[in-house]
Amino acid sequence: MIQPGTVFKDNLRQLPPIDGIASIDLIDPQGKVVASIENQPGKQGSLAVYNYLSRAFGTLDAKAAQHGLAVFAEHTDDARGRPGAHPNVDRLLAIIAGGDPLRIEVKPAGH
Repeated sequence: MIQPGTVFKDNLRQLPPIDGIASIDLIDPQGKVVASIENQPGKQGSLAVYNYLSRAFGTLDAKAAQHGLAVFAEHTDDARGRPGAHPNVDRLLAIIAGGDPLRIEVKPAGH
């Protein structure tokens, strides 16, 4: 488990590589995919965080979400001030606020 600092870019350097991951699906308790994060520019930071949370916690519950917010660092404060600007951070805030935990399904590239 990493000790997140206050700068997202620095935290990203500590996370496992995302080479070989096509996407990540977030699945609610009813088995419905509520979000997908693709391995593409602009989403790779979130993909790396959610991949890391999957490895570290197994499921996206309040404890994992709290740690994820620390990893997102300055983006967490920005998301709190601008709801909708950072949907992958908003999702973590919603879980902490009592939302359902989500299952994280990592989809390897080439499958």
